[in-house]
Amino acid sequence: MAYDSIATWWFNDETDIPADVPLVPGEEAIAAYTTLRDVAVFTTKRLIVRDAQGLTGKKKEIYSLPYSSITMWSSENAGKIDLDAELELWTRAGRIKVSVGKKVDVRALDQLISRCVLGA
Repeated sequence: MAYDSIATWWFNDETDIPADVPLVPGEEAIAAYTTLRDVAVFTTKRLIVRDAQGLTGKKKEIYSLPYSSITMWSSENAGKIDLDAELELWTRAGRIKVSVGKKVDVRALDQLISRCVLGA
């Protein structure tokens, strides 16, 4: 049975963690990835995706996905024809698809999600 994604994100490359990530007390940033126009940050509590919008990119939409809402995930490495790897996150709200660029190690990203979701 196919389900439509409630969101689709692209992680192009690992990057430095931006200083202006909106963290709560006790939360720490772990890793960051560039997206099409902004950044995705994995923290000790959630995944934050900041998406620049509009022509100038000054308008920002911020998605906050608590790890506790992720019920299942899958990862698929890139093949010879399909150049991008993929992650899918099933959440209480629905399925989120993440396309992973060739500069990102999808298996390392899968391990990061495992540690975050399972608390290992």
